[in-house]
Amino acid sequence: MRIVITGATGNVGTALLHALEPGDDELIGVARRLPDTTAAPYRAAAWSAMDLGDDVGRAKLTDLVEGADAVVHLAWAISPERGDPPMWRTNDHGTRNVLAAVAAAGVPHLVVMSSVAAYGPAPRWKKVTEDWPREGIPTSAYSRGKAGLEALLDRFEATHPETAVARLRPCAILQRRAAGEFERWLLGPAVPAGVVGRRWLPLPLWTELRAQAVHSADVAEAIRLVLARRFTGAVNLAAPGVLDADALAGLLGGLRVPAPRSLVRVAAHAAWRTGALPLHPGWLDLADGAPLVDTTLAETTLGWKPEHDAASVVAELVAGLRSGEGAASAPLAPPRGHDLLARLRSLARGRPSHQSQS
Repeated sequence: MRIVITGATGNVGTALLHALEPGDDELIGVARRLPDTTAAPYRAAAWSAMDLGDDVGRAKLTDLVEGADAVVHLAWAISPERGDPPMWRTNDHGTRNVLAAVAAAGVPHLVVMSSVAAYGPAPRWKKVTEDWPREGIPTSAYSRGKAGLEALLDRFEATHPETAVARLRPCAILQRRAAGEFERWLLGPAVPAGVVGRRWLPLPLWTELRAQAVHSADVAEAIRLVLARRFTGAVNLAAPGVLDADALAGLLGGLRVPAPRSLVRVAAHAAWRTGALPLHPGWLDLADGAPLVDTTLAETTLGWKPEHDAASVVAELVAGLRSGEGAASAPLAPPRGHDLLARLRSLARGRPSHQSQS
């Protein structure tokens, strides 16, 4: 197969290249910033540098996907820094350009990374199936974006029935090599990653919090199965196990300090607004409101068997944060220059370091 992968340098893209590397498929990676193509797994693919959200990227992508057996669309701005392209341009315009290129080239199979964030709220401990309403969480830009993505795919399927479309809806996707990315999203230069996992670290978490997680390698395996089986439709992905607030605190190494969600959100907004932390409070709204998902369809239809449970996935990320793990691509590379002076300069700016998630 000839497979074009957008966002191939990111968390899932890197894992997917690992999953496909031993095979005979022709892999073409697309990214705004190219990785070290001499390093594994990036040397397994040919590469094309482009910004999917601009007109030049759209024209280049149409030529690139010509003759492809499948396009895997992973590119998505999750928590971009202030100097990055606007989130809406990458996510909305970029996706529209991918869909236009797939239609123009007549690509027979399109695999798109959606998210459980596309779903609307559900009873707190209910696990929803793939037919749950895709209304999103109103106060989360990421959730609204994924719900909008699903609407785009609905329209694309209605007008281009000749293209088989698969939608993967995973929960939080973690791995050790993504630690650098998560450090930039969650901690920033103001907080040393080495404090994560310390038993003395206080963690203000609300009692009702619950979470699922899935390993990047298990998501990559699901994509491999989707490609091999020419699967169409939507499928939920989550590792076994649901983590409550106490379990999360134990895995992150700290002592849980019970706190109302409203108070945690106010503190998070102040930290984001002043640049002390990159985490926008919209992510807390998503963590609280996104439903748990049922993965029966993935297990029965795809034969998907995740190798990692939720607790081990979170523990692996924590270990990666403490050891400074990363990969040879810009999204996953460990942050550099986080000495004391750099941290003080970051705090002195007094403005958000990352784009708003409102």
